Amino acid sequence: MDDLSTIRSEALDAVQAAADLGALDAARVAALGKKGSVTGLMKTLGALAPEQRKEFGARVNQLKGEIEAALDARKGALSASALEAKLAAERIDVSLPARPESQGTLHPIGQVMDELGAIFGEMGFTWADGPDIEDDWHNFTALNIPPDHPARQMQDTFYLPSRADGMPMVLRTHTSPGQARTMLDKNVQKMLADGGSLRIIVPGRTFRIDSDATHTPMFHQVEGLVIDRTTHMGHLKGCLVNFCRAFFEIDDLPLRFRPSYFPFTEPSAEVDIGCSWKDGELKIGAGDSWLEILGSGMVHPNVIRNCGLDPAVYQGFAFGMGIDRIAMLKYGIPDLRAFFDADLRWLRHYGFSALEMPSLTGGLAR
Repeated sequence: MDDLSTIRSEALDAVQAAADLGALDAARVAALGKKGSVTGLMKTLGALAPEQRKEFGARVNQLKGEIEAALDARKGALSASALEAKLAAERIDVSLPARPESQGTLHPIGQVMDELGAIFGEMGFTWADGPDIEDDWHNFTALNIPPDHPARQMQDTFYLPSRADGMPMVLRTHTSPGQARTMLDKNVQKMLADGGSLRIIVPGRTFRIDSDATHTPMFHQVEGLVIDRTTHMGHLKGCLVNFCRAFFEIDDLPLRFRPSYFPFTEPSAEVDIGCSWKDGELKIGAGDSWLEILGSGMVHPNVIRNCGLDPAVYQGFAFGMGIDRIAMLKYGIPDLRAFFDADLRWLRHYGFSALEMPSLTGGLAR
């Protein structure tokens, strides 16, 4: 009798004194565990007479039930207290202003690529691509570049180990191989044979051994190509005049076409835009100076022939320009090397909102 009262008192006091769920579990083990006080009483039942065993067993079971009920009640109270403490610790004052979040911006190269896509897309051009690692035939030979041309020299071109068949491999020096790969496509050739017209732009990375304020070993170019049966130099001029005026957003931007030489076009022309250098500051538009921005011309018959087409049937024009260069001219960026510095301050200054997609109707830039 005294043992039951003592065990009841000690067990219930331990349950009520438990300050957390860990202490409560310790109290449970002390009373009801394998070596607990109540479990010890249950083990003595076998030594009692049958009448005593029945009476004492009922009292022990009653004690066990009281302790279990007290444990459940205390556990509920401690759980509620723990939840209240957690909620209080995680409480958010919704009246406080939100923390400022850093906002990313679109790199000027990405912005200008989107602008090129918007302008030439309105003219019916589609986007084409090609590999950065190119073979010598697509990069040089297919484009009518002779074996002794300076561009093939190792001081200008990044050469890689040759293929198993001995074909030299290079990091492409221009995006013009995209022309050859597109014209060689059987589906494109079938489309042209059916009277269609090929119009593509090929933007992407290019590589040359050069580095200063206006040149980097890796830079970006865009190539344009039109092939059909009737395109002529007048179409080339109209296309580039419309492009330059749309890109620089100057409706009366003066342009001039100067005769030039490129192995892959004949005749060839470099395109200049009007500008002024008043007080040493470049201003594109009206002025008495000219600034060269791109090369162009009618696709050389040898290039058409190398790409599996008959130059007696097909003709077209091509043009190419540096994306980094026109970005610098349009947005007043003085040093090309800063394009690749990953300077967040520079990106915040020259970057563009990623959600403001350029269009000819809504505007090209912010």
